Amino acid sequence: MSQRSPFDLSGHRALVTGSSRGLGLAMAKALAAAGADIVLNGRDPVALGAAAADLSAMDVDIKALAFDVTSQDSVEDALGYCEGEIGPIDILVNNAGTMVGGPLADYPLDRFETLLSSNLVSALCVAQVVAKGMLQRGRGKIINICSTRADRPLPGNGPYAATKAALVNLTRSMALEWAPRGLHVNGIAPGFFATEMNAARMTDPEFQALMSRVSPMGRWGEPDELGGAVVFLASAASSFVNGHILYVDGGHSAAV
Repeated sequence: MSQRSPFDLSGHRALVTGSSRGLGLAMAKALAAAGADIVLNGRDPVALGAAAADLSAMDVDIKALAFDVTSQDSVEDALGYCEGEIGPIDILVNNAGTMVGGPLADYPLDRFETLLSSNLVSALCVAQVVAKGMLQRGRGKIINICSTRADRPLPGNGPYAATKAALVNLTRSMALEWAPRGLHVNGIAPGFFATEMNAARMTDPEFQALMSRVSPMGRWGEPDELGGAVVFLASAASSFVNGHILYVDGGHSAAV
């Protein structure tokens, strides 16, 4: 009788926020390939439908829930429906977020508040609701998508870096409080990835030169290169990993 792989996610259900495109969709695909049923999330039902169709050929259950991760009422309504009608969430990937750069001297405070809501408050909002069921069951995996910018800010993205630094400490705080009750809470810190969010930077010669200098591999990461990290942290393979931030950055964190 063959032994089940510790990376096998069959029989588990994963909610990935902000998963209609980019890194979120790539991580949802990786989790599905490992056997997990998937609940996609975003605010645009059309984009969500396209993402669900993209995953439809995979031999797992794919559902899509359109809700606003920054709204407590929206989160509670959607996840209450999920828990009752779709099934419990075993794995939460808090990926939803945004990046809007600008100089600190005149960065609009309302824009910073939007960044805080999208990148930090949303993670706590969703985790609080999902963790209720996880804590009752005594098990669950929460993975917060942080950033190398959390401790390596670049000029012009200070506000974004600040929100991600806060998310790193929120991740560790979740682990401190919830690990004794059976939960695993970790983070992934991606480096430079080729996504729509970085489209302008990918065509900027000056930024391209900077990226080449500070990343030993000298290239952009591809979204599917996050797959191994998210499957590891979502699976039994990481049974003694808690409160950890896993850098997936082509060596950037070692170079600067």
